[in-house]
Amino acid sequence: MEIRNVLKDKKFWFASFLIAWAAALQGHMMWLQRQDSFKQKFGNLEQKNEDTVDE
Repeated sequence: MEIRNVLKDKKFWFASFLIAWAAALQGHMMWLQRQDSFKQKFGNLEQKNEDTVDE
């Protein structure tokens, strides 16, 4: 019976949504950071393609 009351509670769903949103945001920020570090290490592929076309 207590689980039913928790599932009906709007605070529970709001907190669950907030936690899921924060986790997704953190994952997205980590992905962006990984992309930036890759570009710093290997350079931007678009710039390299433009350089080879000019030659």
